[in-house]
Amino acid sequence: MQVYEATNSEAMQQLISRLQSHIYSVYGEQVGEVLCQDLIAQMGITNECQPPAAYTNHWDQNDVFVITYADSIENKPEPPLQTLHHFLSDYLGDSVSSVHILPFYPYSSDDGFAVIDYYQVNQSVGDWPDIQALTKDYRVMADVVINHCSARSGWFENFKQGKHPGKDYFYCVDKDTDTSQVVRPRTHDLLRPVETQDGERYVWCTFSHDQVDFDFTNPKVLLEFVSVIKFYLDQGIRIFRFDAVAFIWKEENSSCINLMQTHEIIKCLRLLAEHYCPGSVIITETNVPNRQNLMYFGNANEAHAIYNFSLPPLLLNTLISGDCSHLKTWLMSLPPAQHGTTYFNFIASHDGIGLRPVEGILSQQQIDSLINTMVNFGGKVSWRALENGQNQAYEINIALFEALQGTSKGPDNLQKERFICAHAIMLAIEGIPAIYIHSFVGTLNDHERVKHTGQNRAINRHKWHYPSLTAQLDDSTSKEHQVLSALQNMIAIRKAQSAFHPNATQYTLHLGTSLFAFWRQSPDRQQSIFAINNISDQEQILRLGDLNLIELDTWVDLISDTQFDDLYQTITLAPYQTLWISNKRH
Repeated sequence: MQVYEATNSEAMQQLISRLQSHIYSVYGEQVGEVLCQDLIAQMGITNECQPPAAYTNHWDQNDVFVITYADSIENKPEPPLQTLHHFLSDYLGDSVSSVHILPFYPYSSDDGFAVIDYYQVNQSVGDWPDIQALTKDYRVMADVVINHCSARSGWFENFKQGKHPGKDYFYCVDKDTDTSQVVRPRTHDLLRPVETQDGERYVWCTFSHDQVDFDFTNPKVLLEFVSVIKFYLDQGIRIFRFDAVAFIWKEENSSCINLMQTHEIIKCLRLLAEHYCPGSVIITETNVPNRQNLMYFGNANEAHAIYNFSLPPLLLNTLISGDCSHLKTWLMSLPPAQHGTTYFNFIASHDGIGLRPVEGILSQQQIDSLINTMVNFGGKVSWRALENGQNQAYEINIALFEALQGTSKGPDNLQKERFICAHAIMLAIEGIPAIYIHSFVGTLNDHERVKHTGQNRAINRHKWHYPSLTAQLDDSTSKEHQVLSALQNMIAIRKAQSAFHPNATQYTLHLGTSLFAFWRQSPDRQQSIFAINNISDQEQILRLGDLNLIELDTWVDLISDTQFDDLYQTITLAPYQTLWISNKRH
């Protein structure tokens, strides 16, 4: 500490002190003393840095994300990143504030998540000027694939040849190491034998043998990722999704997931990013049971936002069963996020619908019913290995529009209504909503892509030909046009409501098992919204008197623009109809 006091500003002193508290607990004081200096230098933080204001929300009700691959829409020979920009500008406009572009780097497998070079844009999708152009119109979120990289990366080639950088970047153990306690997201052998200049080594591979895990016990790996994050910040990127971050720290005789050191490293990276670029946002992607997921908020000093992984399977279960009991219980147990933190809500993404987040919430019988229904709707199931050598369903792979084509009784004619209801719920609950690009246009299962790639997840990674997509979107009778219009209408309403601020107060209401309902109140307490959702395929009766609406206010459904003059009347909700009953009309 003494080496800094004579020359560094008060803000720098505070940063050093906070950084040391995290670094020392991971690497020890002897290594940590120098490492703190190196981390600050690597991020380019100077004495003029300003500490970020605590508990500051970098978002409001206007924020909606779109999740997309760089090449989800193609119009050759135009670079896909430019085509994406055209689609965002021409069709989504200000319906979204931010775009999460899934890994756009050179890669060898897993649709981008086996990164070959973190400092390059895959030449097949564009180049850095295309990313920079997007950052001028939208806030861009980039993936930091932090647990592993491609086995074809330059770093791994150096590892095999005994060269730097990379020689000591990868986690290796003895081939006889007991890994029985390790939590596995896949079924392949965990260790991969690799011939190196120093002989055969056994490299840890959490996700596939083409995705080799980094060794964060080596401080050089942490320094490398600080360099990566700084590089992205310099390109105009402000939001970072830490992919598979729960697995980054390994210890013998442990689960090798959610370990203390992992949390401390995230806190360290947040500190550095915020001091270099105020307004930076860290979002952790941790597909784990709900209670473990909540730990990644820290004390408002770790992730700014966490993926709300329990929402997709619980909402899907609710809509195919017509019973909101478990979704309601989960919502009641969800702690309000402190200011400066929030939930990142999604119901569809490039990955499947994870089942681990409903462990301890849904019974095995309910999970089996959900799986069987999705398989009947054309879905696939991916598996993970358990300690006892058996396999367990890890996620369901299916396009969301297809997943909501019916109930557990089978398909029906309420697919679009059910699909819009799902998004109405997501848009209204506490947190920031994120909509997968294929949900915006109601994309169907891509079975041909599954056959071509051999990957179950490809079923929900369709690639649109831009002229074909625009032809559908410009046709008012098409499914694509109708789905996009309905979602944009709901988003426009959401954006005008202060009660839908991501950190606005939320209470769960009790209106039976067929009406999923909750109350939101704006931070200034001036607006209340009662979100009432019929999650069944039958009409449902709502007695307004059950809501205890204040008689001095004028109450209106924001969606239909219907005013309620009699606060004790009964209302019939059509199957999957949503009401947003508010005391303020915007």
